[in-house]
Parts: sequence; structure tokens; C-alpha cells
Amino acid sequence: MPLPQSKNRVGLGHAIFNRRAKEARMQHSSEFHTTDTHVGQPKYTRLQSVTHQGDLEEFLNTASLADADFTAERRNNVKVVDVPSESRTRHNPYLLTAQQEASVLDTHAKNRERLRVPRRPVWSSNTTPAQLERAEKDSFLEWRRGLAELQDGFGLVLTPFERNIEVWRQLWRVIERSQLLVQIVDARNPIRFRCEDLEKYVRNIPANLPDMASVPPEERDNYQGPRNTLLLINKADLLTQEQRRTWSRYFQENRVNFAFFSAADETARQLAKQQRETQFAAAAGNEDAQAEEELRYRSHTDGDVADPARILNVLELEELFIKMAPSLALFERDGDTPEKLTVGLVGYPNVGKSSTINALLGEKKVSVSSTPGKTKHFQTIHLSPTTILCDCPGLVFPQFSTSPADLVCDGILPIDQMREYTAPAELVAQRIPKQILEKTYNIHIPVLSEEEGGKGQPTGLELLSAYAVARGFVRQGQGNPDESRAARYVLKDYNSARLLFAHPPPGVDADAFNEEQRENTLSCLSENKPRAQPTEPADPRRLPVTAPASKTNSLDNVFFGTGPAPGVTINGRRATAPPGRASENIEGVPQTLKDSSKKHFKGNKRSKQRSGAGYA
Repeated sequence: MPLPQSKNRVGLGHAIFNRRAKEARMQHSSEFHTTDTHVGQPKYTRLQSVTHQGDLEEFLNTASLADADFTAERRNNVKVVDVPSESRTRHNPYLLTAQQEASVLDTHAKNRERLRVPRRPVWSSNTTPAQLERAEKDSFLEWRRGLAELQDGFGLVLTPFERNIEVWRQLWRVIERSQLLVQIVDARNPIRFRCEDLEKYVRNIPANLPDMASVPPEERDNYQGPRNTLLLINKADLLTQEQRRTWSRYFQENRVNFAFFSAADETARQLAKQQRETQFAAAAGNEDAQAEEELRYRSHTDGDVADPARILNVLELEELFIKMAPSLALFERDGDTPEKLTVGLVGYPNVGKSSTINALLGEKKVSVSSTPGKTKHFQTIHLSPTTILCDCPGLVFPQFSTSPADLVCDGILPIDQMREYTAPAELVAQRIPKQILEKTYNIHIPVLSEEEGGKGQPTGLELLSAYAVARGFVRQGQGNPDESRAARYVLKDYNSARLLFAHPPPGVDADAFNEEQRENTLSCLSENKPRAQPTEPADPRRLPVTAPASKTNSLDNVFFGTGPAPGVTINGRRATAPPGRASENIEGVPQTLKDSSKKHFKGNKRSKQRSGAGYA
């Protein structure tokens, strides 16, 4: 972050003043409450994502959804709780111990069925828009109460799920328009970004929405509709072949439709292909070269075609969409059958959903059309004459989590807005070996020995302190290492896969799962960026002089002899020998230095004669 222009602008008072001025400018676009109840506000404000609310904002928003009135009472029972400071040798208070984490995971498994996404209420052709809106708000409010019970009643930590009903309405429209719903997840932690209840919800929706009114309420959760789902594991290039095979076995055992894809590799390959096509076009009639290029494209991924762990290209991915989609005849309505297959794309923000769409469009090179509205709305994109992509805005689903630090490391919580950085940095230090950290940043991380209570692996604060010292990050006015600023750089490198760590499937050891990957990383760092061995600087005054006396050696002895000598700068001043000390001149002849208390020494200079005879 940039340093302030003046020290007078630094301080708590100025921070409060700047905060209030910013809130005054943005009073009509607050991020702490939904705005669907405010009629006069623009659409982009109503569709603003809201993933975090304080207790007061949570209460006000719930009351607004329920159309309830309330009266506030002031009480004087406020109690301030001080958190004791923890030393770096003790456990981080913001993380769970191994025993606590096992207990929390067991509680997650018991309450997994209660972790749901909001359902759109049943409606028919006789339902008016006002009745449907009121029913949607009631259903959404009931869903919010169920999640609040999990948080308050069981003390479970949930992801900062979306709290704006307008964003969920976009998801409902995407599901209703699509025959195949593709859920895009990050390959480094697929379970974190996968919403199992969303897959169940899609399969429970009938082909025509009004038909759900004829299904009894007790049978709606078990109703099987024609829609299908696909789990697209993006950024699969970050995993090794063995890691993808391990995930393939896990998803096959759980009967999950999945596929591996890499939008970054496809984009790079398409750019390289365009350059080669330009070269081929220069050689007219070179059909053999074009055929060779097409063959290279078909076989650019290694492995057997039937191997589920292989990374698909864009043509294979489009063929998989058509294969996984149900028959369009099942969605016939009023005698009309859909002419094109609609594929809905859903996922968390920053999982590569947009890059996947760009990779698909970059290969086909077709026109793009979207529905009215900006990126806040869902978009319909014509992929081919038979396929349409329906892009849903990035949506954060409710998921269980052991701590907020996991959400920061996974990129769900924004790094620039975090307030507590020690716990995320501790997770990075635990997951990335010390040798990889040192070679990546070309730094030395001092750690505590076992006698002092250390374990050999650096803690989060030790990593941040070493990084801050190496980069020159210091706190203004203190001179201490700025660990907060260093944490933002390290965590962004972790999210961008510069510090690579892949979460294994349940029941698989993380160190064994990442062993091959770590060996490949160390080999690449050793070849591309060798780390200089630290050496202790030698004292120039102790350099031995073994060569015979010469003009050069004599000059070295003058400057690098014992004690300060002429020409040596000490503390910004010109050091000279004391009066009467014997030394050697350039020619190797001993010379007695005169008093150097004067600024200039003019003993050997020739004086100018005024008699007209010139210089003596």
C-alpha cells in the first residue's frame, strides 16, 4: 500500500475523519444491507453482492425482509474483553487445535443435510408478481433463520454466503433456463467450492416450473427432474497426473459427474495457434502444415482418451456438454421444443468461470450477445448453432469452514479487507515447506531451535518478518517489520498458485498428496533461480599481502593496513593517520604524515612566484 504523503495525515483522528467522509460520499450504495426494499435505487445497487454483515446490519435486514417494526433500547451493559497476547511459540488463538478441528469436522458431517441453498417457492400461472415476490421473501427469510440457527445454536463457522436476495434470483433464473448446470470449482480445493445441495436442487426441478404445483409438498425433495449437473474442475494444470487420478477415484466412488479443464492452458495454446496460423498463411497452399496443426491440437493433452483424469480441450468439453445434457424433447412446452441446448455456468468468484467462457469462445470465434444489464445480471452467450451458455454472476454458497483463515487462503474472503493476518499466514507456513519459501523469495527465514521451543518449520510471524525485512517493509515511525503489508503479498502469491498447495480428498494425507508436486517445484526453483549462499564479509584490513612490493600492493597496504588510513571514509568523514605516524607512499618509500588537523594539506605544493619567473 502506498505511504502517506505527509506525516500529519497519519493518526486515528484522520482515519476516522477519512472514513466518515467516504461514508458520506457512498451513503446511497452501502455494502452492508440489501437494497431491494428501496424502490427508488438503481439496478446496479440492488444487485450488489453482500457477503458480510455485522450484527446490527443482520438484524435490520431481517426485519426489512419480514416487514416488521421494532424499537431500539439503549443499555449500559457493555463489556470489553481483552484478548491476551500470544507468543510465537504458542498455538495461534485464531486457529483450531487438531482435537478441536476433528470435533468440528464431525459436527459438520452430522449437520450437512441442513446446509441448503434457498429454494424458489412454488408458483403457477395464476400467481401474481406481488404474490410471488412476497413468497420469495418469506422463503428467503426462513432460509436465513435456518443458517442462523447453525451458527448460533451449534457455533459452526460458515462461509460469508450471499445475503442479497436479488443475486439469488439471478441463480433461480439461470437454473430455470438451463437443461445442464455446470458447477466450476478450483482444482486446488474442489470440495470447498462445490455445493452438493445445489446439485440436489437442480435435479428436483421439473422441466416446466408450474408443474411443481401438482407435486405434494412431502414429495418435492425426492422428485427427480430431467436436468443434469456437471462438476468442471478448472485449473487442473496445477495438479499432477497422480493427483488428478486420486480425485477421479473419489468422485467416481461418490457418483459425481466431473471433468478436468484448464482455461489458462487453453488460452495460451490458442494464442500460439494464432501465431502459427499467421505463419501458415504466409506460405500459400500449405495444406499439410494446417493438417499438422489440427493433429497437434487434437493430441495436445497427454493420456488415454478414456482416462477420466486427463485434461479436456475446448472441443472435447463442448462434446461433453452435449453428451451430458438431457433430451430437449423433455422440455417441450405448449407444443414448442427448445431449438438449442442451454448450459448454465455457476461458481464462486475467481474460480476461473470467465476465463473458461473466454477459452470456449476463443476457439469457436463466434459473436457474443447478452441480455439487458451489465455483468451483475446473468448473460446468454451463443457458443455454437446448437449450444448457448448462460453465465450466472459469481455466487458464494453457504459452506462449513473450520476458521475464517481458511476462507482467506482459499480466496473467498478478500485479502485487502482482512483485519487478522496471523492465522492465514500460519496456514501458509504450515502448508508450504521452509525450503520452498526461502527459494521462492530468495530469503533466509530464521526459526527457533528445538531447545527454544521451535519445530524446524517457520511460524507465520517468522515468515512475514523475514519477508518484510528482505523487502524493506517497515512501520512508519517505528522501524519494525510491517508484517501486515508482507501478509498481503504472501497471501496473494498463495492464491495465484505461486506458492502451490493442493488439498487432498478426505482420508488422504496432505504431505503424501503434495510430495511429487513439491519435488517438481524445488527442481524448477533450483534451475531457474539459484539461491546465493550467504557468506560472512571479510575484514579488508586483514587481507594478507604476499606479493612483492609494487606500486599496486603498496597502495593497497596504505588503504587496507591496520587501523584507519588515508582515503578510508568512516562515518561520512575523511580519516587520516595521526601526526607522526609512519606510512608508505605510492612508490613504497616510508613517509611521515604531517598534522592533518587542517582541512587542506599544502606542504608539498609549489608556490607561485610574483617576480615573473613563473613557478619555482
